[in-house]
Amino acid sequence: MANLSLFDRRRRRVRTALRARGAAKPRLSVHRSGRHIYAQVIDDAAGKTVAAASTLDKDLKGKTGATKDGAAAVGKALAERAKKAGVSQVVFDRGGFLFHGRVKALADAAREGGLEF
Repeated sequence: MANLSLFDRRRRRVRTALRARGAAKPRLSVHRSGRHIYAQVIDDAAGKTVAAASTLDKDLKGKTGATKDGAAAVGKALAERAKKAGVSQVVFDRGGFLFHGRVKALADAAREGGLEF
């Protein structure tokens, strides 16, 4: 096995646990960079993205960025789009990121928007 970074090992560990727990539910996947945060609801059985939102979206672009407020706005927008697509229950995939700060703000806003984890 190749030498993996701590981040990659954590991401593998999180994804393995998610597959064991919620294989039937869509996955809410989060990625954050230094400037933006991205989230998408993925149906792994069909291999399709059901809904997506990021700070690069036109309706979110000007007022948000790499902040907790921006992450909360992305979470609310994603919850709204997922509900429109008929998804109400998801499994939260934080990837290799810790459940803290922007990732936590996005998850809390998605819950407030009506998604159930």
